[in-house]
Amino acid sequence: MKELQYLNKYFAKYKFQFLLGILITIIAQIFSQFTPVFVGDAVTAIEMYTKGRWGAEKVQTELIHAILIILGSTMLAGVLTFFMRQTLIVMSRHIEFDVKNEIFRHYERLPQSFYKQHRTGDLMNRISEDVNKVRQYVGPAIMYSLNTVIGFVVILTQMIMISPSLTLYTVLPLPLLAYSIFWVSREINKRSALTQQNLSQLATYSQEIFSGIRIIKAYALEDQKEAGFVALSRESKAKNMSLAWVNAMFGPLMVLLIGISNLLVIFVGGMMYINGTVKNMGTLAEFILCINRLTWPVASLGWISSMIQEAEVSQKRINEFLKTEPEIKNTVKENTPVQGNITFNGVSFTYEDTGIEALKNVSFSINKGETLAILGRTGSGKSTILSLISRLYNTNGGEILIDNKPIEQLNLHDLRDRIGVVPQDAFLFSDSIKNNIKFGKEDATDDEIKDAAKMAAVHHNIKGFAKQYDTVLGERGITLSGGQKQRVSIARALIKDAPVLLLDDCLSAVDTETEETILNNLKKFCKDKTTIIVSHRVSSAKNADKIIILDDGKIVEQGTHNQLIAHNGYYKELYMLQLSEKEL
Repeated sequence: MKELQYLNKYFAKYKFQFLLGILITIIAQIFSQFTPVFVGDAVTAIEMYTKGRWGAEKVQTELIHAILIILGSTMLAGVLTFFMRQTLIVMSRHIEFDVKNEIFRHYERLPQSFYKQHRTGDLMNRISEDVNKVRQYVGPAIMYSLNTVIGFVVILTQMIMISPSLTLYTVLPLPLLAYSIFWVSREINKRSALTQQNLSQLATYSQEIFSGIRIIKAYALEDQKEAGFVALSRESKAKNMSLAWVNAMFGPLMVLLIGISNLLVIFVGGMMYINGTVKNMGTLAEFILCINRLTWPVASLGWISSMIQEAEVSQKRINEFLKTEPEIKNTVKENTPVQGNITFNGVSFTYEDTGIEALKNVSFSINKGETLAILGRTGSGKSTILSLISRLYNTNGGEILIDNKPIEQLNLHDLRDRIGVVPQDAFLFSDSIKNNIKFGKEDATDDEIKDAAKMAAVHHNIKGFAKQYDTVLGERGITLSGGQKQRVSIARALIKDAPVLLLDDCLSAVDTETEETILNNLKKFCKDKTTIIVSHRVSSAKNADKIIILDDGKIVEQGTHNQLIAHNGYYKELYMLQLSEKEL
């Protein structure tokens, strides 16, 4: 139960509903106990008649009285049980809502490195399946636990009041029951953990298959991937069957123990009636009904125990992520405006998960209104520079200054809000083209959306679609071509109109003519903005105010286009190579 203690803050938050649910449960259980009492009275009345002690009229009156009390108390207990469920189950839904939102907010705060180490399917499983298991604990498990404990106390108290000695015989099987619960709970805990882990694997495998379905079809790997899914499903089935086998033991075990208690009541109670210790048959009837009313509280212990154990495992998996502290923390609460002057002073960075040293003592500066182009071979550290400017990572050495202030001293939200980013992987949401562009500015007008699309040279493509800007894209923008996705992504960044614009090789999938159009539009649009262009093409970099060449995380060349052409280095070599390819 240690992991589930995390939920105590939610019980405190909804303490009114929780306490009200307990009160209603107590009252419902008290009224439900009227049935055994008045059934016993009815049996006693019949017994008195058969012995000639009561007349028919009095027995009839007693029976009618008992029936009316039983009907009234049962109906009232039913109404109270309804309100109990409405109170406690609704409370569990509120807690489920809060927990999911807490996990989602925490996911958003976690760094890039976290998402490199954890699969999407596992993240989804923890916020869905695991949270549902936890809800079963804060809802049905808590409700039935309260119902069981309160019912057990009320019934046992009534039994002791009827006959302490007979009650003692009845509870003899309880130690065996306690040991059974302990053993089964331990097994459920172990097997639930394995089941949940396997469920995450299955969810991750399915998510990857569906995301990469085009590749699977292209390589005709459907049968192979199906075989992998079947293998995981069989493993999942085996683990679930193992868990179900343990859970299934509880029902028969509880019924057996209750049956033994009934036999003890019949035998011992019968002997006590014969000996005169028990005065009438109504007492035995009342006692037997009490025993059978214990059937559900006792039998439900297994189900409740199973839910609690599964919730414990799920909450432990949730806590693993909630206890993960984000590396990037926003320690500045006041607003910090960003103008766009950027300086790198001896910046070094190593990716923790791979140990790759991406940047080594990199220094450069760019002022507001200037354009910087970064070129270099694959893996030279170009994209890392953009990630550090957006503070997706913290540097390992050196410092980054924004407007002559260390980047850590800026409000993180203000920093990222003042940066427009076009990533190398043009990610689009499964929404309309209009909403994908508006992602950069939620209150953008239709005219602003069209202007941004025109600057990104994608307006004419969108106009060709049947629903134009209302065209709904498939997952990750699968409806569009690679070049169209890049240009929609550019439009999304442009409409934000941020003072800093970061373009990460975002023209690689467009033809040279379209590239030239976009670059000319960007030149006009970005005249008062700080722009950094990462590219493999000299054509994207030649008009920049500054150009730096990276190799193995170090700056090996820097200057303007003309200066670097005169230098006879990597830049000129790349320029001549691409020029010859263009002529061909």
